[in-house]
Amino acid sequence: MDRLAGCRRMCVLLCIVMLLASFQWASSAIEDGPLENGDFEMIPAGGYPSVGTGEGAATIPGWEINGTVEVVRSGQRQGGMILIVPQGEHAVRLGNEAGVSQDVAVEKGSTYAVTFSAARTCAQLESLDVSVAAASSQTVDLQTLYSVEGWDTYAWAFLAGSSTGHDGDDGETAKLAFRNPGMEEDPTCGPIIDNIAIKKLFVPDRAEDNAVINGDFEEGPWMFKNATLGVLLPTNLDEETSSLPGWIVESNRAVRYVDSDHYTVPQGKRAIELLSGKEGIISQMVETKPNKQYSLVFTMGSAGDSCQSPLAVMAFAGDQAENFHFAPLGNTTSMAANVSFTAKAERTRVAFYSVYYNTRSDDHSSLCGPVVDDIKVLGISMAASRPGGLSLAIMVMMVVVVSIIAMGL
Repeated sequence: MDRLAGCRRMCVLLCIVMLLASFQWASSAIEDGPLENGDFEMIPAGGYPSVGTGEGAATIPGWEINGTVEVVRSGQRQGGMILIVPQGEHAVRLGNEAGVSQDVAVEKGSTYAVTFSAARTCAQLESLDVSVAAASSQTVDLQTLYSVEGWDTYAWAFLAGSSTGHDGDDGETAKLAFRNPGMEEDPTCGPIIDNIAIKKLFVPDRAEDNAVINGDFEEGPWMFKNATLGVLLPTNLDEETSSLPGWIVESNRAVRYVDSDHYTVPQGKRAIELLSGKEGIISQMVETKPNKQYSLVFTMGSAGDSCQSPLAVMAFAGDQAENFHFAPLGNTTSMAANVSFTAKAERTRVAFYSVYYNTRSDDHSSLCGPVVDDIKVLGISMAASRPGGLSLAIMVMMVVVVSIIAMGL
């Protein structure tokens, strides 16, 4: 009995040690949300200088600096132009080939989405490089303004691995960097960045009867509660490292990730607004069985952002393509649509884009378009069985009612 009791105590102690170790490991990874001083509102001792900060590791709290970096203030003028500060009182402007970086704690093998706001200043051809060490990077083109506000919010994803940073006692650290790759004649020009956040992404489990992953778009990048412009998802052809798990953006322009707090979403809390006609395409390769019939089912509608009609979506499923027009009637904000197809291979491409180039009716400048949501690829037998099952239930109820009436008679 004493040996048994001793073994039990040892097992309990081992479980406690493993639990504490798991808590310590989990706490080492950064939490979802804004980065340290990600809004650049933290003022260093002595305040900010009146001109560019130059180089120095501690000039901007929480950030390392490389090159000429300036903290700009809301309402600050440059010549006859007022500089854009996306959120709050301060933002950072990156001079020629200048950048800022911050070490963030991550879990190896996990995918993270970085959300940030950006605006251009002097030149229309300004761009922004976002990277994690030498492992992953993307150049975000700031030439196209998607909103009349003069700035937009973007998301970019990376896979945390051994090459993203260095290992420490608390886990892996990745160096997240933002850099201006341009060389302007005026050194005070360059993109402005603000409101930087990070979120660990998960790939949702695929439903047994639905071949689409994350078809409801509920898993995606961090969204600020007070942000009304949504989050732009720029071109990304890597389905393994996507800020919208399961999907890629295979076009030159971005699509917009929207939430139900600021937009009309057909189902759940998230959806995708298609922008810029054929230049804004989302797609996914889904698992199918050759020669089997399927139905691509989805919901489309208005995002509730004063987008001018007509609203239409081009939907692709394998070798089939069909466009669907949405015309709101009364309080209707969305409609169901489907495309039937026969799979030719073990993987089939489904894709969507807006048929038209739409802008908002209130400013005639901000890009908008139809929303898509609740996307499914169902086997024809499965799709047909759903209403059939309902009909069977109704028939059973009718038989029961008739039997009761007959017994009463």
